[in-house]
Amino acid sequence: MMALSPTMETGTLARWHKKEGDIVASGDVLCEVETDKATMDYESSAEGTLLKILLPEGGQAKVGDPIAIVGKPGEDITALIAEGTPSPGTRLAGKAPASAPGPKSTPAAHPLVPTAVAAASGRIKSSPLARKIAQAKGIDLRSLRGSGPNGRIVKRDLENLAGAPSAASAGARAASQLPTAPLLQPGPGDEVIPVSRMRQIIARRLTESMYTAPHYYLTVAVGMDELLAARARLNAGREKKITLNAFLMTIAARALARHPRVNSSWNGETLLQHSSADIGLAVALPDGLITPVVRDCGRKGIAAIDAELSDLVERARAGKLAPPEYAGATFTISNLGAAGIDEFTAIINPPGSAILAVGSVRKEPVVENDAVVVRQRMRVTLSCDHRIIDGAVGAAFLRELADMLENPLLALA
Repeated sequence: MMALSPTMETGTLARWHKKEGDIVASGDVLCEVETDKATMDYESSAEGTLLKILLPEGGQAKVGDPIAIVGKPGEDITALIAEGTPSPGTRLAGKAPASAPGPKSTPAAHPLVPTAVAAASGRIKSSPLARKIAQAKGIDLRSLRGSGPNGRIVKRDLENLAGAPSAASAGARAASQLPTAPLLQPGPGDEVIPVSRMRQIIARRLTESMYTAPHYYLTVAVGMDELLAARARLNAGREKKITLNAFLMTIAARALARHPRVNSSWNGETLLQHSSADIGLAVALPDGLITPVVRDCGRKGIAAIDAELSDLVERARAGKLAPPEYAGATFTISNLGAAGIDEFTAIINPPGSAILAVGSVRKEPVVENDAVVVRQRMRVTLSCDHRIIDGAVGAAFLRELADMLENPLLALA
């Protein structure tokens, strides 16, 4: 079982595309695997015949455990089956064998995520620097989707991927030292609900973020009359209306360009200031949430951002996002306005250093020129990582963001 996402520790075998006895070529889709975030195609780098399926549909396996054996017809795989088959009643596949007779009789050890774009020659499109970084860090370029021209993998893609694990591992070590609450015994009528893999990952990552990143919060009330009027004019005659979230992403990208420190990540003994605004939007799922990312928002128009965001959100809710589509946001927006929430604080989504919590738009009495008038207002709260963003820096960013929301023309200046 290969790790198909940065946070994956176990995978559930959703469906086999090959059956025992089928010929397997490199790049063939063997099966579909449900990770903590999505259901993904699982490709093989092994070639030969699928001699034995070790993990049935619906079964779970830890990353590194064998799920099938590929080799030559007629090979003796008795020992491999004995070591690789799960014991009765368990949902996890058995431990991988320490040694194997040869490359053709071992379980497929290096399946791939079909996200990278290959050139006609079969070589993955990537820059020389990206290949050098990947080689140094042991990252398989075929598991990535490039953000460069025509899907080319560039340095930024490796930095986004590599930026999160070091902070997460540090957070895991720190969080492991926290006292844990005693387990409760269910009372009469209590329902015991198993914790899904997604919920476990959310709990761990948010605990790590809250514990390792010293959060502070800044809130401002924003006048929304001009932006809502501009949105109404832009949407006039459109069959598909541009969402408020697309406006928020567009304007946030402009503000990040003017305050690049907010678009940075803590990277051990250095800060990584990102060259593009890769903005994520928190999307609720039945048993958790996911954050699809629109890449390089600063170089895209609002219509392009809205179209890309709409596609990402639709596939996120269907569980069809690939890891590069929801990992590595440099800034995140969480909008609970549609749920009727006026104001809230959000936990930073690593590797970003800030997250914007957006409340509902409501009509409120406002004093203007000593007269009380009714205006449409919205409260936004910026959660900042104090290791990276000092109070004055966060305040300057939020003030500029609010000014742009109140007067959208400022975003074009």
